[in-house]
Amino acid sequence: LCLRSANLNANAKWVQNGTTVAGGSGEGSRIDQLHYPWGLFVDDNQTVLIADSSNHRIMEWKCGAITGRVVAGGNGAGNCANQLNCPTDVIVDKERHCLIICDHGNKRVVRWPRGNGTSGETIISNIWCWGLTVDDDGSIYIVDHIKHEVRRYRMEESQGTVVAGGNGQGNHLNQLSNPRYVFVDRDHSVYVSDTNNHRVIKWVEGAKEGIVVAGGQGQGNGLTQLSDPYGGVVVDQLGTVYVADYNNNRIMRWHQGAAQGSLIVGEHGQGKQPKQIYLPIGLSFDRQGNLYSSFACFSDIDGVITKGPNFIAAAKPAIQALIQLIVPVIFVSNTCMLESDKAKQLSAALRVTVSFFFLIHSIF
Repeated sequence: LCLRSANLNANAKWVQNGTTVAGGSGEGSRIDQLHYPWGLFVDDNQTVLIADSSNHRIMEWKCGAITGRVVAGGNGAGNCANQLNCPTDVIVDKERHCLIICDHGNKRVVRWPRGNGTSGETIISNIWCWGLTVDDDGSIYIVDHIKHEVRRYRMEESQGTVVAGGNGQGNHLNQLSNPRYVFVDRDHSVYVSDTNNHRVIKWVEGAKEGIVVAGGQGQGNGLTQLSDPYGGVVVDQLGTVYVADYNNNRIMRWHQGAAQGSLIVGEHGQGKQPKQIYLPIGLSFDRQGNLYSSFACFSDIDGVITKGPNFIAAAKPAIQALIQLIVPVIFVSNTCMLESDKAKQLSAALRVTVSFFFLIHSIF
C-alpha cells in the first residue's frame, strides 16, 4: 500500500552532495517554503509528500518542481474537517487513493482524498499520534509517544492492538521511551525509533518484548550508539536498518545482526552545505534507492532551551514552531509546549530559518 523502503544492494553507497527537492527558500508559508517539516513520503513518481507542521498542512512536491502544492489542510490551525493542527507524518494509501495523516495537535488520524480533496475524515481519535505506516493488509500502525506504545488498527477497528511497548515508559525490552516513528516489514515486524533510549527496537509480530537492532549502547556518537534518534526509521528488503540519528547529524545504517552501524550520510559534519546535514528528521527511499530526509536548522534563540527531562520550553504563540528536545511535545492553543513530570517553565522564542528536504542520490 505504501513505500518508504527500497530494494538495495548490501554495499550501496550514496553521493554525499545532496540536492534540495522541496523548500529551501527560507522559513515561511508560501508554496515554495516550508516551516518545520517532519515526516515525508515519496511515491512511485518521486513526488514528495511533506508534513509541513507549523504551516498546518501537507505539501506535495513533484519531481523537479520549484514550488509545492497544498494537498491537505492549509486553512490555519484548527480541528475542523478542512484543517490540521501541527501534522507530524503522512503516508499514501494507493488502494484508496488517499493520504493518511498524523494530525498530532488534534490527537487524531485523518484520511484525506488525494487529488482535489478539500476536507478529511477522522478515522482514529484520542491518540497522541506522531508517526504512522501501513502494512500490506491495510492495517495502520501508529506511534503514541505519550503512552510510549505502537498500536495496530485493522480495517474499521477503533481501539487497536498494542504491538510494541505499552508497558509504561522505560528502557526494558518490553518498554519504549518517547517513540516517534515506525516501520513495518512484510512479516509484520515493527521497527520503532525509541528516542529517549537511543535505539531502534524491533518487535516481531506477537512478541512480548523487542530486540535492539540499532544503538542501545547509551547516548553517544560512536558507531554502536545513537543520540536521540528522533526521526524516521526505514528497513530495506535485506533487513538493513536506516535511521535518522538526529543529534549526531547523520544517517546511519545497521546491517542485520551487526554489532555496530556505518555512517552513510553526514561524514562532513553539521551544517547547511550540500555535503552536510543538520538535525535529520523524516526518512524515506524512492524506488531507485535515492534517500530523502527532512531537516530544520535553528538560530536566533531568545532565552534558554535546556535539553533534559526537568524543563519545559514554550515557544511564543506567534512562532508556532515545534521545539525538538528529548521530552514529549504537547500543544497548548497555538503554542507548542514541552512536558516533563517535574518541570520549570522557560520562555523561549524559536525561529526556524531554513526548512528543506534533501535528496541524496544512491550509487550502486
